[in-house]
Amino acid sequence: MKRFDQINVIPFIDIMLVLLAIVLTTATFIANGTIPLALPKTGDRLEHPAGAPREIVVTRGGELFLDGQATTLDELTAALSDVPRDTPLTLKVDANAPFQAFITVINRLKATHFARVSIVAEESG
Repeated sequence: MKRFDQINVIPFIDIMLVLLAIVLTTATFIANGTIPLALPKTGDRLEHPAGAPREIVVTRGGELFLDGQATTLDELTAALSDVPRDTPLTLKVDANAPFQAFITVINRLKATHFARVSIVAEESG
């Protein structure tokens, strides 16, 4: 019987190439977080159906926006008073916004018993 003096790496290379192909095809979905789509446009203003996420934005200067409309903290509370408490909320805060503005909004949402609040952040790197 012939003695093997070397390790056969060809099967290992085959497996690594298959794994590389899988990683490269899924990397764009992971990097973007979404699958790119060209959504249709409408001229009508869309109302938020029950259960649709509402967006709260805090800018660098501490200004508040609810679904793209400028608002104050009291107006935010009043606008959300008619919204069911299980409605998902998305909170986007500028990285350079005062931390106190973030805490104030979170405390107000906690006081009004909203349970489904998502805080949006960008992936670094």
